[in-house]
Amino acid sequence: MIGLIIDTIKALKKLMKKLVVTLFLCGITLVIKAQDASVEKSIFGVQTGLFGVWVHNEVRLSDKFVLRCEIGLDSGIHNDDFLMAPGISVEPKFYYNLNKRLSKSKEITGNSGNFLSLKTSFHPDWFIISESDNYNVSNQISIVPTWGMRRNIGKHFNYELGFGIGWLHEFAETINNFKFEANNEAAINLHTRIGYRF
Repeated sequence: MIGLIIDTIKALKKLMKKLVVTLFLCGITLVIKAQDASVEKSIFGVQTGLFGVWVHNEVRLSDKFVLRCEIGLDSGIHNDDFLMAPGISVEPKFYYNLNKRLSKSKEITGNSGNFLSLKTSFHPDWFIISESDNYNVSNQISIVPTWGMRRNIGKHFNYELGFGIGWLHEFAETINNFKFEANNEAAINLHTRIGYRF
């Protein structure tokens, strides 16, 4: 059983390395071409979805690349209890179809387009909001290559969809006399969000 878990982790690490290299090469190839479309200089907004509420900022790094920083409350259900815990994310994003959208007279304001990203999230053991007080969470970090899209609904509202599979690490620690073992496992980033851009 442990051997299978170790083999799975090794396979995920190899897959992530290949994905990062592929994303990087695709990004370089597309950036080399002379293009007119560009992401916004800075976007600040809030989003909510089935799994929480977040505040984010996207800052332009180049015509197609942004760095998204986000803080919020991720939610879930465990043993019929609704839980919310803090999460912090840093996510470089590459918007790859802005020129195609412009050529079809589609809107790109507010970074409306498709993207590839590498979402890195930290879930600290600060607090948990739940109906009962008997929940503990160890500190966790995840790295998930993600494909996604954002579209506008009017001038300020937008929706965002995304999917990715990556890696999650739980740190070994003792919280309230409960010992958490270090653990590595697959992480899934599946999000459907609606937001407001300021």
